[in-house]
Amino acid sequence: MNDAFYEQLVARKSRPTDLLIRVATIVLIAAVLVFTMPLLGFFGILITVVLAFLAYYFVFPKLNVEYEYTLLNHDMQVDAIYNKAKRKKIMTFDIQQAEIIAPKGSPRLNSSHPDKTIDFSSGDANAKAYAIMISLEQKNTCILIEPDETMLRHIKGWMGSKFFMD
Repeated sequence: MNDAFYEQLVARKSRPTDLLIRVATIVLIAAVLVFTMPLLGFFGILITVVLAFLAYYFVFPKLNVEYEYTLLNHDMQVDAIYNKAKRKKIMTFDIQQAEIIAPKGSPRLNSSHPDKTIDFSSGDANAKAYAIMISLEQKNTCILIEPDETMLRHIKGWMGSKFFMD
């Protein structure tokens, strides 16, 4: 078998909302402690500790995300890796079903009007993100990724005239 297999890892930059969520979570936990301590005493402390553990294990890891693109021939799988420890399969699609693949902001994308945009890029304004216009679940979807040169060569081999690098 001559399968083309390639993996790439892209770390998402911290967004301003991530800091806001962290601060709001800590303020909420502190408020629970302040308001439940006089009313419930020790149980107020216990509730606060439980909330702090829940935030530590369920909220904060979701704010540190890396995306892994796996390309096997023309099938692309996108996984999210949370806090460098937990992997979750996000999406799998066939790039040959895409209408067009072009750099984000390219004039070639002007005729495409997606119903939904899914961003799997790092969020860095200087990075070169590509838009994959594809129909998923009967909705026009724009998927944003940041492929490196090797992945671009693999995609170009499968996409042909639907792929643009300008």
